[in-house]
Amino acid sequence: MQQAASTQNNAVTLTVETEKIMKKLTGLALLACCFIFNPAFAANSQQSKMATCNKDATGKAGDDRKAFMKDCLSKKPEAAAPATQQEKMKSCNVDATGKKGDDRKAFMKQCLSKPKA
Repeated sequence: MQQAASTQNNAVTLTVETEKIMKKLTGLALLACCFIFNPAFAANSQQSKMATCNKDATGKAGDDRKAFMKDCLSKKPEAAAPATQQEKMKSCNVDATGKKGDDRKAFMKQCLSKPKA
């Protein structure tokens, strides 16, 4: 009887210790994720635009460089390429999930006939 109680206490102690270790590991993993996926480390659009313009301005100097950089940085980003028919089909299929029969056919016809965006 006493040996069974001792074994049970050892099992409980082992479980508690294991739980503490797992909590510490989970906390460290979460902390690591915070640093890895922090958006502050990612270059924003202005930074990437500046880098691109600087690369393109190689070889220019003085007022010529200033004018080029001003013009380059003030440009609007180019519009995205229009969706292909296959991309539209995929998008419409996802949106049509749950529709059946004539309702689905009508939805797909309307969705696919929209102008390319």
